[in-house]
Amino acid sequence: MDGTVVAEQPGVTTSRRLLSHAPEVILWALAGLAAFFLWPSSLGGCTTLTIVSGESMEPTYFTGDLVVSRCGGPAVGDVVVYQPVVIGGGRIIHRIVDGAGDTGWILQGDNNSWIDPFSPTNAEVLGIATLHIPKVGLVARSITSPWVWGSLIILALAILVWPRAEDDDEDEQGDDAESASSTSAEDQK
Repeated sequence: MDGTVVAEQPGVTTSRRLLSHAPEVILWALAGLAAFFLWPSSLGGCTTLTIVSGESMEPTYFTGDLVVSRCGGPAVGDVVVYQPVVIGGGRIIHRIVDGAGDTGWILQGDNNSWIDPFSPTNAEVLGIATLHIPKVGLVARSITSPWVWGSLIILALAILVWPRAEDDDEDEQGDDAESASSTSAEDQK
């Protein structure tokens, strides 16, 4: 070597540094995208998750199916989730068969021979069904069951109050310490 020092090009170091942060940037971008699409309407977002209960939408949806709906402009033929003011927060998922968003939609369950007694406007429509995941709600229903939670609480309390084997270990350690001290005392004699 003749002792010459080769200087690094400034662009190479900067691009390597930027490239090393690419996984973080991709992760944050994916998290932002997921938040945009999954942010619930109850928190000002545009997504509503509904677990189907009942037979009114069969064969399209069955009890326990999860339906993801997104806000948008509903039209005749769309399956929508709506929340009539008069039933106090309950949701209904049915198909629009006629009407208009400003005067009220006419809805009917796919398995019903009658139309709904409610005529929700666009303000009461939470979203248009966009994704259907069969039977996921059955798992969620079993997890949220009071019997499951009660059993888990009882199990946790039993684990907390169950006598531990530490008392036996302490006695054995005390015996070992006494025998070790008596042995060392005999060695000193």
